Amino acid sequence: MNKKQVKDKTKISWQSLTFMAFAGLWGFGNVANGFMYFNGTQVIFSWILMFALYFVPYALMVGELGSTFKNLGGGVSSWVEQTSTTKLAYYAGWTYWAVHVPYIASKGSGALKALSWLIFHNAEKYDAIPVVKIQIVTFILLLIFTFIASRGLNPLKNLTRIAGSSMFVLGILYIILGLFAPAVNPSGNYNDINLSLKSIIPTFNVGYFTSLSILVFAVGGVEKISPYINKMEGNPSKEFPKAMIVTAIMVVISALFGTIAMGRMFDPAVINASQESLDSYVANGAYWAFQKLGEYYGLGNFFLIIYALANLIGQLSVLLLSIDAPLRILLADPKTSIYVPTKLLKKNKYGAYINGIKLVFVLSGAIVLFQIFLPGAASVLQTLTKLNAVTMPLRYLWVFLAYYLLKKKGMDNGEYKFTKSQGAGKFWGLWCFIITLISCVLGIYSPNKTTMILNILTPLVLIGLGLIFPAIRAKEDKEAQRA
Repeated sequence: MNKKQVKDKTKISWQSLTFMAFAGLWGFGNVANGFMYFNGTQVIFSWILMFALYFVPYALMVGELGSTFKNLGGGVSSWVEQTSTTKLAYYAGWTYWAVHVPYIASKGSGALKALSWLIFHNAEKYDAIPVVKIQIVTFILLLIFTFIASRGLNPLKNLTRIAGSSMFVLGILYIILGLFAPAVNPSGNYNDINLSLKSIIPTFNVGYFTSLSILVFAVGGVEKISPYINKMEGNPSKEFPKAMIVTAIMVVISALFGTIAMGRMFDPAVINASQESLDSYVANGAYWAFQKLGEYYGLGNFFLIIYALANLIGQLSVLLLSIDAPLRILLADPKTSIYVPTKLLKKNKYGAYINGIKLVFVLSGAIVLFQIFLPGAASVLQTLTKLNAVTMPLRYLWVFLAYYLLKKKGMDNGEYKFTKSQGAGKFWGLWCFIITLISCVLGIYSPNKTTMILNILTPLVLIGLGLIFPAIRAKEDKEAQRA
């Protein structure tokens, strides 16, 4: 076998990249959240707009950035550092870590909800437990997993891929079985669906615009596949956009048909009857969907149990990974760590950033305890969903800033280009930046005062720490020089 043949075996086909991107970007939870927050099948209109005006240009911008800076590993901080300054690169790395703080808080709550469904097969048992008790247990769970992470251990890492693959397969299975259920079991008590253009046009009210961040959050994160752009077979300038377009089509099909399948099961009028009802459906809708699927096919709780088990393992795995991995990305980079207080750079004998992990526990734990003031257990998950939709997309802003600066400075010399026009490139970078920022700001609003306070305080505290840390480090460096 010659060298060329060996090299060809390491290349990735556009078909493989398509499935990698789809599996990493999309999940059943996106379908369920879109359905719950956007009045059932009316979300179809919003999904189409989001894919056409946001996701596709977003993905193609990532392609150009990854191609231009192919030797930097595709990290967003590296893109920002190359197109601007090291200080801004620090803020990009900080943002990536900071947005995982509320995400970590949500994983503990999500794991307890999955465990409850796995044991009791209903929503009532968990939702009836006082919020104080739920949040204390969540806090203890966070403490345990923080301890495990501080020991450099990840006992669930071998199950992470299995759980992730299972969730992906279950999401596709739900769509297929959900669509064919009426043919297999005509007496399944399905809802009628009106898919006329008039029926899917949403009502553009306050609730609609303050929930847009849910959709932005759902389609974000495509930058994770950027390291593979220049490893593709053939010409990346042709193969990558082909993979992204097919990925977008697959996501659109999944979103549309998944929404139709859910529309046969759930009545949006019931979901939106009250805030309590919406909270319950956001927290339990995915479990009810798989439970109903099992009933349609005469399999009882079979699909529910598999989904709850996969979700439980997935939530705990991501909880452990999110405590440690984003922190390492920020602190292990010598270019960005010069803006971080030296105490946070301390490692224990297991190689873990022990003080950084303690900071994660304090911040995430504060979010967990603050939610004691919420009215019910179901509202906790709904609040965390909205909070993550406000904070998580903030990291996408750095992608769009890097792309805007790339075009502005004429640094677009990679094999692949989303657009050759600097003007068009700057427009799309600015457009996606503005859409993301507006969606996050509007998403802060909530009719629940406790939720709204959390949505305001969390970003402010995290941004404040990000601004204060370089000042602390500068003071430490001055004192060290004097000594």
